[in-house]
Amino acid sequence: MSKVDAVITRVRARLQELGIKLWLEPYYLKTSGSVETEIANLAEDFSHNLGISKSDCKLALSELQEGALRKLKAREEFSATGIATFTVRRINNRQGTESIAEVKCPLTSLGSELQKNVAKTLNIEEAARIKCISAGKIVNPEQTLIDQNIKNNQQLMVIISEVDSKQEQMQENVMHDRIQKIKKDVETIVDSNKQLFEMEDQDGNPVFLPPAENRAILIAMGICEKGRVAMKHERYDEALILLLEADEKFTACNSKFLEAVDNYALLNLDIVWCYLCLKNVTQLPDAQRRLEICENSFRRTYGENLQRLITLKGDGCAEKALIMRLHLLQGVVLFHQNRRNEALEKLDIAENELLALKVDDESIETLVEMGYEPHEARLGLRARGGDIEQAINYIHDQHDKLQETRKHSQKERKLNQKLDVKKHDKNWVNPRSVCTLMEMGYSSKLVVQALRDSRNDLNKALNLLQNHTEELSRKLQLDGTVNIDLMQQLQQLGFSESRVCVALETTRNNLESAIDFLVKMYTDEEDLSNFIERMTTVATGQGAPSTSTGLNSLAQQIVEKATKEIESLNAYNRFKQDFIANDLDYLDLPLIQEEQILAEYKRLLK
Repeated sequence: MSKVDAVITRVRARLQELGIKLWLEPYYLKTSGSVETEIANLAEDFSHNLGISKSDCKLALSELQEGALRKLKAREEFSATGIATFTVRRINNRQGTESIAEVKCPLTSLGSELQKNVAKTLNIEEAARIKCISAGKIVNPEQTLIDQNIKNNQQLMVIISEVDSKQEQMQENVMHDRIQKIKKDVETIVDSNKQLFEMEDQDGNPVFLPPAENRAILIAMGICEKGRVAMKHERYDEALILLLEADEKFTACNSKFLEAVDNYALLNLDIVWCYLCLKNVTQLPDAQRRLEICENSFRRTYGENLQRLITLKGDGCAEKALIMRLHLLQGVVLFHQNRRNEALEKLDIAENELLALKVDDESIETLVEMGYEPHEARLGLRARGGDIEQAINYIHDQHDKLQETRKHSQKERKLNQKLDVKKHDKNWVNPRSVCTLMEMGYSSKLVVQALRDSRNDLNKALNLLQNHTEELSRKLQLDGTVNIDLMQQLQQLGFSESRVCVALETTRNNLESAIDFLVKMYTDEEDLSNFIERMTTVATGQGAPSTSTGLNSLAQQIVEKATKEIESLNAYNRFKQDFIANDLDYLDLPLIQEEQILAEYKRLLK
């Protein structure tokens, strides 16, 4: 933050405190404009009261007066014509706010019209390269501005996808296209039947949700991970767009399912971090809202004053780095609201937490030389107060706990692979509930039927198993008989009788789901390619003479599904190219930037 911005923040707060309106007399006259003598007198008064030089106060007052007059003019124009005025702040990833401009557009226009107007004002040839951000949301090109709650005189943050001048013909170097590919790849991966993405909690336990919520959250998490990769490379403009895209997916979920994962809290923290790194304060109200969401989530998880966090994980728990970043960002937001005493209090807390988290670089190097990853070394040393020997024990303990948790949950994971053959909520059963009831001695088929009938209510399912076994068995007999016609069709396509029986029994004779089940058995790209070649032969009528038209069509359907699976594997390989494989990467904050920001804002408060 510049010195000028800091002065403007304080002067604005003083004006509001005194109820002074710079666009009215005696500071402004409609006939002659700004009254310099009055502004100078006010600057002298403010200089004495705030301890700021008179010249700086006068500059701030002039800027605030000009801004107020622009808003007044825009308000009058909007009342007369319905055309809204927006203050557009163009963001440069390296320099923060690059330029400020005014853009006009009716609120009844689509977001795409606003994009075009911004492009024209900023001399950008392709409007599609522009992302407008309003109140923490990316402006939707296909919705009207009024439907997106965008108002006259609103400030917009604008991020422009720049073309690499050295590779101008290569479209993958355009941020806009790269983001679109990322979103498409993530959706392709999540929609694959191979369950290439899985959700885990902090301890490595799988998280099972109904299919619709599971899909939305997995897509959000996938996009979010790519946003974190961009943050690691300090591409904060790209990171912010990806994180806001992920935010839209998260907020489409049921709130109770969002509480099952802590990713949403971390997403909000990361978005505010990007605002700060882009040196943009136009999103200040959104930043405050997001930090409140994050703090409430941390309190729900860790308790007031973090006592539950310390009880569960010990004094050196890695999550303290996130708490420190939260306090730092809260201090920054409070500073920009001119709540200086509260800001200083938060920054002091963050400073103490940061000092407790700092570890010696030589100790990290020592552990890296011993074969440990840098993130393991940093987190281990933080958890054990810098003691190398204890850090080594901590690293091994954490690794063993994670492996043990994942090993313990293998039964649930495998069962989830088997059960997840349909994408409709009414057919979904929670694998954890299945395992719980099977451990009581009930058969898997009866348990699945009971959970389906009770809509995953564990107590109701148990009641059905205890008191209505015969009724459940009759349903199983009706549903469990393999359809001979479907079995013969699939066998004619070359599938073995045993595989077909399992597929049809598991999917209750749903042909489409049975095909998904069978295709899922081909695990790599080579197997899938050979399989597609065989099915294509049938689909094109080049197979056995007895091949029917219906069978050709079915084979073509299978080819399409298998081709999609290859696409999903390719998408997953692209996703993994710069994927952060470290499970605890979100906790591994080097704290260099945090230290610099803390020093900058404490200096501004002096």
